[in-house]
Amino acid sequence: MAAGDEQQQAHRPGVFKQKNKQHKHGKHRTKGEIGRENKGRVAVMALTKKQRREMRKMDRKNKANQLRRNKKDLVLTEKRKLGSRDGPPHLVAVIALHSGVDAGAVTKILKGEGVGGVVHEDQGVTGAKDSFGLVLPRFKQRFIFYRPDAADLHSLLDVAKIADSLVFVLESTEGWDSYGEYCLSCLFSQGLPSHALVCQGVADLAVKKRADSRKALSRLVESRFPEPRLFPVDSEQDATLLLRHLSAQKQRRLGFRSRRSHLLAQRATYIPNTSQNGTGGPATGLGTLCVSGYIRGRPLQVNRLVHITGHGDFQLSQIDAPADPLPIVTAAPRPAKPGRDVEMMDGGNGDMNGNVRLLMKADPEKRESLQAEAEVDPMDGEQTWPTEAELEEAEEARKNRRMMKVPKGTSDYQATWIKNNDEQEEDDDNDIDSCDDDDDDDDDGMMEDEMDGDNESQDAGSECASEGDDDDGEEEEEEEEISSTGRTGADQKYDEGMDEAEEGEGLRRYREARANEMFPDEVDTPLDIPAKTRFQKFRGLKSFRSSPWDPLENLPLDFSRIYQFQNFERMRRRILADAASEEEGAMAGWYVTLHIVDVPLSVMESFQSGKPLVLVSLLPHEQKMSVMHMLVRQHPSNTEPIKSKEDLVFQCGFRRFRASAIFSQHTSADKHKMERFLRPDAPTVMSVYAPITFPTAGVLVFKQRDNGMQDLVATGTLLSCDPRRVVLKRIVLSGHPFKINRRSAVVRYMFFNRDDILWFKPVELRTKWGRRGHIKEPLGTHGHMKCVFDSQLRSQDTVLMNLYKRVYPRWTYDPYVPAPLPWVKREQPPALCDIDME
Repeated sequence: MAAGDEQQQAHRPGVFKQKNKQHKHGKHRTKGEIGRENKGRVAVMALTKKQRREMRKMDRKNKANQLRRNKKDLVLTEKRKLGSRDGPPHLVAVIALHSGVDAGAVTKILKGEGVGGVVHEDQGVTGAKDSFGLVLPRFKQRFIFYRPDAADLHSLLDVAKIADSLVFVLESTEGWDSYGEYCLSCLFSQGLPSHALVCQGVADLAVKKRADSRKALSRLVESRFPEPRLFPVDSEQDATLLLRHLSAQKQRRLGFRSRRSHLLAQRATYIPNTSQNGTGGPATGLGTLCVSGYIRGRPLQVNRLVHITGHGDFQLSQIDAPADPLPIVTAAPRPAKPGRDVEMMDGGNGDMNGNVRLLMKADPEKRESLQAEAEVDPMDGEQTWPTEAELEEAEEARKNRRMMKVPKGTSDYQATWIKNNDEQEEDDDNDIDSCDDDDDDDDDGMMEDEMDGDNESQDAGSECASEGDDDDGEEEEEEEEISSTGRTGADQKYDEGMDEAEEGEGLRRYREARANEMFPDEVDTPLDIPAKTRFQKFRGLKSFRSSPWDPLENLPLDFSRIYQFQNFERMRRRILADAASEEEGAMAGWYVTLHIVDVPLSVMESFQSGKPLVLVSLLPHEQKMSVMHMLVRQHPSNTEPIKSKEDLVFQCGFRRFRASAIFSQHTSADKHKMERFLRPDAPTVMSVYAPITFPTAGVLVFKQRDNGMQDLVATGTLLSCDPRRVVLKRIVLSGHPFKINRRSAVVRYMFFNRDDILWFKPVELRTKWGRRGHIKEPLGTHGHMKCVFDSQLRSQDTVLMNLYKRVYPRWTYDPYVPAPLPWVKREQPPALCDIDME
């Protein structure tokens, strides 16, 4: 046997090899088997619905975790920046809440040498009574302390709007007095930032009484501050603990300031504008105000408008970057970090030599306009110019127009039923020829009743022939002698046994009885003016909830001066989202100088007198006028009635202005009932003409007395901007059921002549006991009317008629509010008889 034959050849199957089916074990492949077969390759189209749902769930969880992590990192970054080298100094306002404590003593201890800080007396707010900068190298923190004048409420509120922390100085036994309670009410309503409670005088007590005194004070302040922590500041060691707490405490986020860039002026210079005629002297009383301070909140853009609280809106010309006046100096200067930190130090703090650098300059084409009101076009509401076809149709209609003599006061609809002279002659001829006896008999019967029963019989032919000659004269006699208020037929019989003196006395007694009930919307029908003339702007509604009311109907002229959004909520979300994502402009923490153009000299004088100067960058459209709605509640300390359309002082966010508001109910319907007075037991919506402000923002409402003092009357929040919000004023006309016969009744004292009853006949009636009905017919000429109701009336019931008209605010907006006089506690509330119920 050969050697090659020893190796057996492998069998190779042919094309006809039998292929048996695999065994079906009755279950699907596992995920592990699928993964091993695919070897990591996943086809998106091959995923099942369950797999895609699982992946979407995992993606949502991962996205939520990422957003949570980013927000947490953002909060930590902002907290670490505040007071550090890369952020603005920690702005702390020291406020005394009791007349028996001295806030200056607290700031004096904070400036002590034992605290371990470097005090910069000249780096506070220029002109302020007690303001200084403090750098703590040990904590690597820097502070700016500011003590506003407690007697000036406007200054106190303005500083609290931008302060990072508030330090309330309390009295060791009473906590705060009445004025301190008043200030706390304003601060809580406006938005309270992070705060700390400080008390003095505890060290002067005996050692055994110190703990009891602090416990008693803690229980006292729990009404305003839950879980309070009191810091006694009687030594420099106590001051060190307070500073450590201020630098490490959690910062409270206020929406109206965190979405906008704001600044507290520390330095200010004023450059008057020069005239353009070459003389070089002042021309307009305006100038350029250069304000220096630390930017807080969002980045500041040079093309945006800035609002100076209490003074108005202005434009920027440029932003400079001087050297940082309050640097944190350590023993060994560390090198600057690369990247963003280098950019911030270089851009925000100028160069190392102290030279001022120009950061950015305003672009006239991109800079926002100061125009607050829309341009009024008197012809805007008119029709467009007609076309040629419309002109031809109008000319043809004018040629075919027929002139007719009609009685005075005849409407166009009634005039279509009156025939002219030519048609009358043709009809007379036809009547002579046809001699329609039936119609003539009917007309003659009516005519005889009106002419005192002329029953003489005449020939039918002569009657038809003379009818054309007598009709005109008879119609003229009717127009001269008969009116809707004249006594005719059944009306005269009804009035025969009526005593007018008794009717007048009954009316007087009824009005006195109804006035005691003080129904808020009830008004008296005048005797000397017809009700349809007095209430011609009012209308009845079948249902206040579901009856339609066009929001664009009969708008006042002031509505042509305001702006409105197609969808305010969508615009608000878009603008706030854009503001949150902006990374251009002067960054927060930079020390900059703003050049504000066309500023009056009074702004500089106010700053030199020691009042704070607060600047805020406005969002797009926030300088334009519109109808703003605020949801407020009456403050418990207010006891005087506040009437609608009364001149009030508003603090809405950073703005402060005077305006006249109308009050309305807060409901979810499309129509809202006006309130004549501010209700103490329910929230009320105030509507005013004011610049647009995007919520959220706190609202304070003050009423200025004749002596210049301002009382807090209401607090709340900004609701919306909606000129189409329909506010309806309701009046209620009341009547007395005189005679009752099951479902029908004779009602009097609601109207006093027949014409008014016919005018208001379509309006539905209601009673105080829940009955509903309508006017069936007038009785007599003195205002009695027959009414039908859904069930029998009671003798003590009262018949009411509701009438409505739309009301609008008054254009009394004034951005300049005078400073209030020092607050004085009201000793006693006004008497009830002083309340003027309309």
